[in-house]
Amino acid sequence: MLRGQVSIVNDLGLHARAAAQLVRLASGFSSRIKLLRIDNAVIADAKSILSVLTLAASKGVVLEIEIDGVDESPAFSAIESIFANGFGEM
Repeated sequence: MLRGQVSIVNDLGLHARAAAQLVRLASGFSSRIKLLRIDNAVIADAKSILSVLTLAASKGVVLEIEIDGVDESPAFSAIESIFANGFGEM
């Protein structure tokens, strides 16, 4: 199991288009991928658009990523990268 933290860096936050990108990326891995909003303890399944949108994560929000499975290492790198790149909006 891998754990780490990411921050929302894009101005619009984790809005619908960004959430859809995240879900498409996460769905390409077999590992279980969870996101936890640290400030209010909301947990989301990164493979579910509705679940990700419940995070209501705006710019500056810190999320904890938890990935567990056979491809957890490449999944973690990919998820971390999409957040760092601001979902292509920067």
